[in-house]
Amino acid sequence: MPERKSKVPTSQTGVSVEDKPLTSRRANATRITGSSVHASLASEIGLRIVRGDYPPGTILPNEAKWTEIFDVSRSAVREAIKMLMAKSLLASRPKIGSWVEPKEHWNLLDRDVLSWYAASPDREGFLRTVQEFRHIIEPEATALAAERRTEAQMAEISQALHEMGNAASLQQRTQADTRFHMAVLRASGNDLLVPLGVLIESALNHLFVHVTREDSSLLRAQKLHENIEKCIRLQKPNAARNAVRKLLANTDEIIGRRSR
Repeated sequence: MPERKSKVPTSQTGVSVEDKPLTSRRANATRITGSSVHASLASEIGLRIVRGDYPPGTILPNEAKWTEIFDVSRSAVREAIKMLMAKSLLASRPKIGSWVEPKEHWNLLDRDVLSWYAASPDREGFLRTVQEFRHIIEPEATALAAERRTEAQMAEISQALHEMGNAASLQQRTQADTRFHMAVLRASGNDLLVPLGVLIESALNHLFVHVTREDSSLLRAQKLHENIEKCIRLQKPNAARNAVRKLLANTDEIIGRRSR
């Protein structure tokens, strides 16, 4: 596969934040500290990129400016930039600096990028994107799980369902919900679905937190999950496929209500 080459921003196409006034770090501003300063810094810059503070093509501040804004070392800045480049959010060239890559280059299946994406102003768009992905993947994965699941995998799915129904908090509920869907993906027996599922785990958590807040919705969602579990346990692929589609339709409806 030919190596993708990044387009270097020029004065005509790139927008440099160096040309705009930047607010210097205030004396009472929060300082990034801890054992992984560079990771925290990468998270802060990454979030700003994904939420649109620095649009694609923007040339970012240089090392000296970042150290001034966040009161961190230049080595921490360099490591943070390397992390963001590894996630394809940034590209860099000597004498030019670092600039924001086009959105289509971003690794949206990276856990951190997904987390920043979920915290962006376009939260509803993010949720719809997650749902579209689920519509494409989960019905067929669940049908495969009904055909191929082992007894141990079935026990894992059933246990997650039980924990959903007995959760004492929203956090416990959403974590169990995510475990349920991850267990179904593993039970599909498709080696490519498993790592893909792990990568979208963060996205599912954000989605479930959004849609599991009303008691009436929780009860209905629990029943829909119980039906999925039953179809997999009885090894009925077509019924399992349709059960997942009903669950996804219910989630679509909740997202639609909340976006009005």
